[in-house]
Amino acid sequence: MGFTFSTMTLNLLLLIAMVATNILSLYHLSTTLQSPKSSPKPLPQIPDELLRQLHTIRATINHLTRLQDTNPNPSTKSSIPSDLLLYSHLSPIASSCHNHPDLLHKYMTYTPFSLCPSDSELAESLILRGCHPLPRRRCFSPTPKKQTPSSSFPHNPFPSSLPDSSVIWDRYSCKSFDCLNRQNPNLGFQPSRETSKFTSYTSDLDLPVQQLIQIAKSAKSVLRLGLDVGGGTGSFAAAMKLRNVTVVTTTMNVVAPYSEAVALRGLVPLHVPLQQRLPIFDGVVDIVRCGRAVNRWIPVTMLEFLLFDVDRVLRGGGYLWLDHFFSKGVDLEKVYAPLIGKLGYKKVKWATGNKTDAGGVKNGEVYLTVLLQKPLSR
Repeated sequence: MGFTFSTMTLNLLLLIAMVATNILSLYHLSTTLQSPKSSPKPLPQIPDELLRQLHTIRATINHLTRLQDTNPNPSTKSSIPSDLLLYSHLSPIASSCHNHPDLLHKYMTYTPFSLCPSDSELAESLILRGCHPLPRRRCFSPTPKKQTPSSSFPHNPFPSSLPDSSVIWDRYSCKSFDCLNRQNPNLGFQPSRETSKFTSYTSDLDLPVQQLIQIAKSAKSVLRLGLDVGGGTGSFAAAMKLRNVTVVTTTMNVVAPYSEAVALRGLVPLHVPLQQRLPIFDGVVDIVRCGRAVNRWIPVTMLEFLLFDVDRVLRGGGYLWLDHFFSKGVDLEKVYAPLIGKLGYKKVKWATGNKTDAGGVKNGEVYLTVLLQKPLSR
C-alpha cells in the first residue's frame, strides 16, 4: 500500500512538472510568434525569472526520474542501504564514491549500533579509488581480542619490537611483526633497525636529520612541525621526535599494518591516499618530506597536483624534501626536473644516483634527492 501511494505521488508530481513546463514553453512560444503581414522584429529577451523556473522544473523532473529509476518495481524495496540514504541527507559524499556504488553499498551495509564488519580492506579499496573521506557509520570499531596494557606501550620511538596484540591481523597473510620482518626486514617493522636510517651518511642521496636541522638553523629558519608523505612505519617522524620536532605521517595499510605500527611508536598516522588533498591547513608546516612512495609510478599530472598541494601547506621559508624519488633516467631531465622547477623554490640540495636493485637496472632508473626552500613571499 505504501509503495502504491508513493508511486502515485511520484507520478502526480511528474505530471504537474510536465504540465508546468509545457505552459511556460507555450507562453514563451506565444511571445515569439509573428504575424505573416508584420515586419520581422527582434526576438524578445527571455526573462531571467522564466529561465530560472524552467531550470528548476527540469531539474525536478530529472531528480524525480532518477528516483523512479532506482526503484522501478513498487513491490521491491530499494537496494540502497538505509544508513547510506540517511548519511547522504546529513553530509555530502565525495563524488568519486558514486563511481563505485557496489563497493560503497557493501561498505555501508551493516547493522547500526552493533560491531562494525571487519572490512578495512574494503575501506581502503574505496579510499584508493578517490572515495575519501568515507561516509561515517554508526557501528562500534572492533578491537583486538587481547589488548596490550597501556603501561607496556613503548615510550622510545625506536623500540626493539612492537606488540603483536595491538593489531587485528585477520586481513594479513602474516600474523605478527616478526613474520613481516622475516619476509622483508627493510619494511621498517623492526624499529630498532631504523635508528641509523636518518642519522647516517652513505652517499649524496642521504640527508641526515642533524644536517637538515643545521641547514635550517643556518638559514635562520625554525623546524617545529612537519609532514611525512608516504612515510611507511614513521621512522622519519620518530627521528624528528627525538629532536623535539612534531611530524605526522600519511600511511595506507597496503598488505601490512603500517598505521598501527606508526601509532605504536607514539606517532600520529594519517590514513590518507596520495591522490587526495592533504588534511592540513594552508601555510602551517615547516617541512614536508616525500618518501619513496612518491615516485614515477604516480601519473605526472597527479604528481603535479601533489607538489602544489605541498606548496599550499608549507609556510614561506619552509622546506620540501624529495627523498630518493626514483624515475627512469631519460625522464629525469625531460619530465621531472621541469615539473619540480615550476614551484620556483630555492635549490638547497640536488643529488642523483643510479638505482642499483634489479628493477632499477632493468628499467634504467635513477634516484633523486632534493631539498628545496619555499620563497618567503610570492
